[in-house]
Amino acid sequence: MPRRTGESGPRAVALVGPYGSGKTTLLEAILTATGAVQRKGSVAQGNTVGDFSAEARARQMSVEVNCATTTYLNESFTFLDCPGSIEFLQDTLNVLSGIDAAVVICEPEASKVQMLKPFLKRLGDSGIPHFLFVNKIDKAAGNVRDLLSVLQEASDKPLLMRQIPILDGVVVTGFVDLALERAFVYRTHAESQVIELKGDIRDEEKQARYQMLEKLADFDEHLMEELLSDIEPPRDEIFEDLSKELSQGLIVPVLIGSAENDNGIHRLLKALRHEVPSVGSLAKRLGTKSSTETIVQVLKTFNGSHGKLSLARVISGTLKDSGVFHRRGGGDVRVGGIFALKGEAQSKLGEAKAGDTVALGRLEGVATGEILSSSKTDLPTAEIEQLTPVYELAIETTDRKDEVKLTAAIHKLQEEDPSLHFKQDAELQQMSLCGQGEIHLKVAVEKLQSKYGLKVSTHPPKIPYKETIRKPGRQHGRHKRQSGGHGQFGDVHIEIAPLPRGSGFVFEDKIKGGVVPRQFIPSVEKGIADYMQEGPLGFPVVDFTVALVDGSYHTVDSSDAAFQTAARIAMQEGMPNCSPVLLEPIMHVRIHVPNDATSKVNQVVSGRRGQLLGYDARLGWKGWDTVEAHMPLSELHGLIIDLRSLTQGVGTYQMQFDHLAELTGRLADQVVQQRKAAA
Repeated sequence: MPRRTGESGPRAVALVGPYGSGKTTLLEAILTATGAVQRKGSVAQGNTVGDFSAEARARQMSVEVNCATTTYLNESFTFLDCPGSIEFLQDTLNVLSGIDAAVVICEPEASKVQMLKPFLKRLGDSGIPHFLFVNKIDKAAGNVRDLLSVLQEASDKPLLMRQIPILDGVVVTGFVDLALERAFVYRTHAESQVIELKGDIRDEEKQARYQMLEKLADFDEHLMEELLSDIEPPRDEIFEDLSKELSQGLIVPVLIGSAENDNGIHRLLKALRHEVPSVGSLAKRLGTKSSTETIVQVLKTFNGSHGKLSLARVISGTLKDSGVFHRRGGGDVRVGGIFALKGEAQSKLGEAKAGDTVALGRLEGVATGEILSSSKTDLPTAEIEQLTPVYELAIETTDRKDEVKLTAAIHKLQEEDPSLHFKQDAELQQMSLCGQGEIHLKVAVEKLQSKYGLKVSTHPPKIPYKETIRKPGRQHGRHKRQSGGHGQFGDVHIEIAPLPRGSGFVFEDKIKGGVVPRQFIPSVEKGIADYMQEGPLGFPVVDFTVALVDGSYHTVDSSDAAFQTAARIAMQEGMPNCSPVLLEPIMHVRIHVPNDATSKVNQVVSGRRGQLLGYDARLGWKGWDTVEAHMPLSELHGLIIDLRSLTQGVGTYQMQFDHLAELTGRLADQVVQQRKAAA
């Protein structure tokens, strides 16, 4: 196959796809096929180049991006093995903006097709060239040749079958490359063997090849004219069309194989070598204006025992050790070492050229996603989707002396994973970790202990309940104390009344005739405000008004403190008589799921005391719905677990505060009793 002119240099390819599809095994097969490793590792045995962290090995799943650079037919490729779990999707999104192409790995099972949508949708929308590699083809059940139509449901871009399987009964024993017009039979842990293309296989190849050419011709008028004229297009022209339409994001070529048995790996590598565009296409996608300046994009941050490493892609120019770079927000940074990565193994480099993916030392303050330049005038930005949290846990150290150390350690975790959020709530006296799911936060907690020596405990977060009143009341509050010398005297009469929901607190001064001197009126308001922090039910009080209508004072013994105390006494005695009621926060929730799960999601919402507002097709997501509802915040903890259980891990939601609503009956009694017990 001819090499396209002008397309050369190191390339970066992301391996993405659902959990369990075999991405890490595929990386291991690629490294073995290219001679980067002498012995192929196994996920089950915990000896792969990827997934080398303790957290990944314990779960036998990727929990962050792993990187390995290798050479195939004298060309350099860096493969980025991305996590398959939707809970670690942010790591995948961070690297997508800096790659030349992606290989989406999937299993040959129709029941798992919807798991591909979050990956194919984002790649398609971003215009990133990508292949689909159907892995575990040796374990396929059902009609493999009908699989393409099922897979197409998950892709907005047309899928293009590059290979068709050769079957022995129902077992896939090889494939036909439709572009090459050659048949291959699989050999375990060896390169496939070419066999003669004849008989029924030849007939099937002709039909499938024509269908492939028809799809290519949808984007190429010359090829369409050749097909209409029954002219056999030259093979070079077909490969040129494949390369062009892939790089433009018009088609998604589909290849098959088995990473476990090393089947189809060399054909995949050859497709990547001949059809993936160079870093120049990425530079255009990012909108860089110069090819002479050195421009670097940070794809991932690692904090280890030897300091900070920033996984970065060199978009243009030549990167040298100790080179100085400018940041968009101002300020300069100096590179403190350049390293090639192969899993956790590092090898020092003197420089890196355009296209290389390397780790850079000591880029302090530089965040994942930032683009650095040797020029202050050419600083493009990368558009990276930022996921919103869907799961929260309150967190506290077992030793209170470690709280300052905890915030510093979490900051380092956030550098590595921007989808991890940290909240400190003064009102609830609570610190929280927020993220993409239960496993996501468990991994973060494990890292706090293993990397930073911090022992922490977690529990469901507290709910910021409030309380208000239903009816008005009037109360007299007097504070009088004589203890030698100046005494204390404050005397107030207040009227308390409810306000509409969302009004907050209103204080009114209705004093006439100076019965309470002007200088003490702010003290009365302050005493009321102090009381508001904990009403008769034990929660902050909202949506009420207090009017100071009467009172008295002593020329010697009255003071700010005395009137504050008198106001608090009036509130403490008056509020319980105003029919206090508990308020709970209600959130506006938008739930995104495949439409075959919509009815089940409606049941989940109702079962969590939610009020359904309706549902509609999710904008831009074919076959998906968005369900909208009002739901109590107290019912949202663990909602994401239910959604993912119903949708093979792909369902998600966003929420925002909407209003406070009254909570009465048994649930309200439980909340109040729990508050009293905690106090």
